[in-house]
Amino acid sequence: MDIKRIGIVGAGQMGNGIAHVCALAGYDVLLSDVRDEALSEALTQIGRNMDRQVSREKISQSDRDEAMERIGTTLKLTDLGPTDLIIEAATEREDIKNAIFAELVPVLKPETILTSNTSSISITRLASRTDRPERFMGFHFMNPVPIMQLVELIRGIATNEDTYNACQSVVTRLDKTSATAEDFPAFIVNRILMPMINEAVYTLYEGVGTVTSIDTSMKLGANHPMGPLELADFIGLDTCLAIMNVLHDGLADTKYRPCPLLTKYVEAGWLGRKTNRGFYDYRGDTPTPTR
Repeated sequence: MDIKRIGIVGAGQMGNGIAHVCALAGYDVLLSDVRDEALSEALTQIGRNMDRQVSREKISQSDRDEAMERIGTTLKLTDLGPTDLIIEAATEREDIKNAIFAELVPVLKPETILTSNTSSISITRLASRTDRPERFMGFHFMNPVPIMQLVELIRGIATNEDTYNACQSVVTRLDKTSATAEDFPAFIVNRILMPMINEAVYTLYEGVGTVTSIDTSMKLGANHPMGPLELADFIGLDTCLAIMNVLHDGLADTKYRPCPLLTKYVEAGWLGRKTNRGFYDYRGDTPTPTR
């Protein structure tokens, strides 16, 4: 299938990043969200990020201007009906994703491919609620999308080869690298990454180390660019907890039990950078540990 128009559901951090890279690759993009201010903020953020690429001579000014012209926005989800590929990048809640697909299905072309940017939810289960499980798959970008090179492609049990090949071609055109994952809880990256973050929270919870000593140890001792607690704040502690719950529920193994301290932070609304407090407090000039 020749994919020319891409619909993106959700104008948050992931959605606007996906719109950014798709538009730069020459695709016509229609970005949808339920809030008009989210769409305005997304366009502003995309423009700002592209300006940064121009200043670093990664792209030309004409590349930037042409890409911005390819991005349209809409508050009406059903406007995405005529697109060739839809990438759902809404909140990491299965009920919300199912509601989005239920609204989209009646207006889609028969050949339209549906995908989800979910970081952990079963692709097979999401696909089974649609009219096209064979044309449905996981299309998991890493954050921040314009910088990170990996895309996980996840086949559901019914995903056919044509759908997989079409999505792989899109990844290649985006100048990114795909990794194929089977449809098991959290796929590859988060299956490995989230238990490490969860263990770092346990290390803090049990008093083995402070926030600073844990992050410093992993940065200087394991050569990680970010400490695990700093990374958790960047990802969002609610997202980390949701993925750990998917692992724990889906694999029924106690080694995936979310740390009680992680749950407490989420209950407090301290979700990391997006709320200005998590394992670090971001309200001042310099982030300071909260424990």
